[in-house]
Amino acid sequence: MKFGVIGAGIVGVATARAIQQRWPSARVLLLEKESAPALHQSGRNSGVIHAGVYYPPNSLKADFCRRGMAATYAYADAHQIPCRNTGKLIVAAHESELKAMHALADRAAHNGIVVQPLCASDLQRREAAVSGAGALWVPASGIVDYGAQVCAMVAEFTDAGGSLLLNSCVQHIDERASGINLRLTNGEQCRVDALIVCGGLQADRLIRAQGLVPDFSILPFRGEYYRVRSGAVTLSHLIYPVPDPELPFLGVHLTLMTNGAITAGPNAVLGLQREGYGQAHQMNTHWQDVWSLLFYPGFWRLLARYPGAALREWRDSCWRRGYLRRLQSYCPTLTLQDLQPWPTGIRAQAVLANGELVQDFHFMQTDRTLHVCSAPSPAATSAFPIAQYLIQKLEAQLP
Repeated sequence: MKFGVIGAGIVGVATARAIQQRWPSARVLLLEKESAPALHQSGRNSGVIHAGVYYPPNSLKADFCRRGMAATYAYADAHQIPCRNTGKLIVAAHESELKAMHALADRAAHNGIVVQPLCASDLQRREAAVSGAGALWVPASGIVDYGAQVCAMVAEFTDAGGSLLLNSCVQHIDERASGINLRLTNGEQCRVDALIVCGGLQADRLIRAQGLVPDFSILPFRGEYYRVRSGAVTLSHLIYPVPDPELPFLGVHLTLMTNGAITAGPNAVLGLQREGYGQAHQMNTHWQDVWSLLFYPGFWRLLARYPGAALREWRDSCWRRGYLRRLQSYCPTLTLQDLQPWPTGIRAQAVLANGELVQDFHFMQTDRTLHVCSAPSPAATSAFPIAQYLIQKLEAQLP
């Protein structure tokens, strides 16, 4: 049996590794279009191990996150990957946010996550630099170097006999009764018996490369970060605002990094290039990506649903003081001089034609292929249980 996995982000690598462990005698090919693994979402995120507070009970997000958190801590400990259980404070900056904060506490209880509500004075005692009307303390949350985790999993995969093919961009997927032929952009071809596609920012295009019609399109949301100037603020926990319940984004937060830095971000700016990681003042546009946006009905319907949020994100991307004000709502001592450049990330957000955001994991399956259409946050935290779930779905279809 020969398996193929497209995409060497954290979900793809975890899946290839799990296949190799499940069928040790099988041949497993992991194809990645870049020159190294984890160069997109997996290597450009906050590095947070999520506990599962935010996600609707009984959703895949809630289930994967709860199991993935424990698996991530265990894997980091076993492989000496930089990791720390910092805990998280979800801060209600104003009295008006307390209701939403307590709703999060109720959701956490449904998901089996331990949280502790704090009053304003308790919050100040925990974090002197942070102020608000109250907060939720989430003791299970932490930080990890996901890039290092991917490297460790790749080493396990290749040591067990798996093959990683870099600079291998798949152009066409031809599924037949006898197997699947993959044609690469360099003209090379390879054949597999079963295929799992973890395409991330290219998920919809890889579905079309198979001659299928996706029920969604990927819209790129730029997550712009800043590094907080060393010494500007001292923190012991991850600091998050209470998120807008109408949006799938968690707001601009302060994150402790495993290297000792503190980052601020990300925002969520609708991008004009799926892989445009330049700074906000740079063009970051690509004609194919712009064309697909403008001619996708879901793009316009999404803007119509959230016009205020879209304008606010664009404004704060262009106007650093607006970005700063969001941070100052719960960390008032920060200044413009404290916000220093940091690499940008891009979130692959699946959007339906009616403008609805796909907020849970979403898949498309044929007899021999399984496409991961949407793997939103907390996909990095959840990589291990996602991989097991994909294998189970694929195995049920195999002869």
